[in-house]
Amino acid sequence: MKGDTAGSIVAREQTSQTRPDVPGARGFLPDSDTAELSPEEYALFASVARVRRVYAGEALFRRGDLGTTMYVVTHGTIELDFGDDLISKCLVPREFFGELGLLIGDHARSADARAVTDGELLELRHEEFQRLVERSPELISHFLRRAIMRVVLNEQALIRRLRRRNHDLQSALDNLRATAHQLSQTEALIRSDELTGLHNRRGLVQHLQERRRNGATVGLGLLLVDCDRFKHVNDEHGHLVGDRVLQAVANILRSVAGPGDLACRLGGDEFCLLVKADNREEVMRYAEFVVGTAHGLMQMPQLPPLICSLSLGACLVDRRGEWNDWYARADAALYRAKRFGGNRVEWQDDAPAPA
Repeated sequence: MKGDTAGSIVAREQTSQTRPDVPGARGFLPDSDTAELSPEEYALFASVARVRRVYAGEALFRRGDLGTTMYVVTHGTIELDFGDDLISKCLVPREFFGELGLLIGDHARSADARAVTDGELLELRHEEFQRLVERSPELISHFLRRAIMRVVLNEQALIRRLRRRNHDLQSALDNLRATAHQLSQTEALIRSDELTGLHNRRGLVQHLQERRRNGATVGLGLLLVDCDRFKHVNDEHGHLVGDRVLQAVANILRSVAGPGDLACRLGGDEFCLLVKADNREEVMRYAEFVVGTAHGLMQMPQLPPLICSLSLGACLVDRRGEWNDWYARADAALYRAKRFGGNRVEWQDDAPAPA
């Protein structure tokens, strides 16, 4: 080592920092010069250290192992793997590692140390280090300052990486929250009628499926609602007025629906209302309110019309049946209401007789 020229030392220092040809290096992060012993330090360490031969693939220690030994690379390459997504380091001749185990004693290793190539190391334990302190306290003092600086720099770099990782995790969580919110909004739109804001057929089906899963299809009444002479409103006053009439009907149904009830636009000018009810009288109270409210609004002077009269078919929901069965019963009652001139409610007890 004492025969090295200044040019060869500079060349080796440049090689140790760039290392384009070091086998097994994974994303090498250049260190400051505090990771490498000076020629004088190396000579001093070599004078008391024990020489250890290592072979490619040999593990020196694992993360978490307690250690008290410091190593200096004499020949070959040593890889320090810090795990997770932290960048590994490859050490070459005159670079040292494991110094905290030497200085602190029984220090838990922060990386896996593995020989990348066949090589040779200097091993220093506490007794050898004490001899170094006695032999050259000024040189060892300088080494300790640089070793502490190296630890501080490494800790600062780790903190910066952890902060970046936390920032990335926070950004990922924010993106997940935004995506979940958008998904929730999309699902709500899929279940909702765009014009009235009530549930659509898809929303009705999902609601019934949830009720069936929870065993909550008992104690319900069904109102099937149809606008009287709605085609005349569209033909006479235009579709914009017709849309406002549909929105007015939706507002009436929304005002009637309580917690757990469901107001739905089935399509066109046909609506339904699924309500909690144990008997005919309860269902009919809902139905009469809907018809009466629409009729009362029609008595107010309005041009163009804000509402039209409504026809309703009503029935109780049989827990043993399906939607098509309930719909058929309510539809039979609705058909009678329309046939009798509309603006009224008809009741259906049993399934309609086949034609």
